[in-house]
Amino acid sequence: MFPSTSPETGRDPWADGAPDGPAGPAGGPAPGPRPAPDDDAGSRRERGPRRFRKGGQPRRSEDDDVEPDEEPIEPVEIRRPLSLTVAGFAALLGVGLVLGAQTAGPGHRLPFAIIVFGVQLLFVLAWTMAMRPPALLLVALTSGVVAAAADVAAVQTGVAGLAPLGFVALGGFLIGVLGQLVRRVDRVRVTDSLGTTLLIVVGVVAFATLITLSRIPAGTQAITVCLVATGVALTVARLTDAVLAWPRLAPQVPRGAAGVVVGAMVGTLTSALLGSYLVGFTPTSAALIGLVTAATAVLADLAVGYAEAGRLMAGEPPTMWIARHMQGPLGGFALAAPAAYAMCVLFL
Repeated sequence: MFPSTSPETGRDPWADGAPDGPAGPAGGPAPGPRPAPDDDAGSRRERGPRRFRKGGQPRRSEDDDVEPDEEPIEPVEIRRPLSLTVAGFAALLGVGLVLGAQTAGPGHRLPFAIIVFGVQLLFVLAWTMAMRPPALLLVALTSGVVAAAADVAAVQTGVAGLAPLGFVALGGFLIGVLGQLVRRVDRVRVTDSLGTTLLIVVGVVAFATLITLSRIPAGTQAITVCLVATGVALTVARLTDAVLAWPRLAPQVPRGAAGVVVGAMVGTLTSALLGSYLVGFTPTSAALIGLVTAATAVLADLAVGYAEAGRLMAGEPPTMWIARHMQGPLGGFALAAPAAYAMCVLFL
């Protein structure tokens, strides 16, 4: 009799191609329960396939963290009474210097030198209190002495030129730096004070170039044209900021581009009108030197505003209110004075 079992019984089902690894029971392990589907996968299937952007990057899911946007910087408020006050100060400063220049004459330049020295003292006070260099008192005293020495050199030298003023500026700068090196407290910050000391010393010497310019033929007329253009440009720029400070150049600076442009244009137009009445000038030549000095003055005034905003953003405490707002017009006239001298020598 033949067995009732099938001939395949007992034969290894994996004999032809047995897999690697230990052999299990004949029947094989019982199939276990399948793992539950991932919740994320399920939710992703419910959401549908991920869409791709045009650039090829997948669309950011809702679960991803979104980086917070940067906080917008609130623009500084523009105070109209302050702008009007600064405009009035610029106008008074220009009128004083122009009238002082009319008193200058051959052998009679002492009154103009006294007026220039008063403006230099205002410059020293405003800029030292605003910039706060190390050894503030030493820098202020040194700058005052340099101002007096520059005025004397501009009046007493035999030949009118800028060489004596350059030597005075160099000597004052060296004295200011050496004075800070002697003091142990200020020696640490002497590197930071180099630029401040140089700026203040050069600023007071720049005003002395007006005295030197008054000794050159046609120099008094050039001073009138340039200082009138400078005063008008600074005044109109500040008045425009009080009315329409647009567009804002920076949120931290309470100035507008319209004031800078309109001030320079009106100053140039005023100088051209003066040139048609003054001897030795034409409207074209007067407009040329007026444009240079007016643009230089309004840009220097604007740069002072940016510097003040930078100090406030750096965390430095605000300085004296009067000194901070006198700094711009004084800096504009200080930079316009050597520009007037250069234009007079080169084009007249």
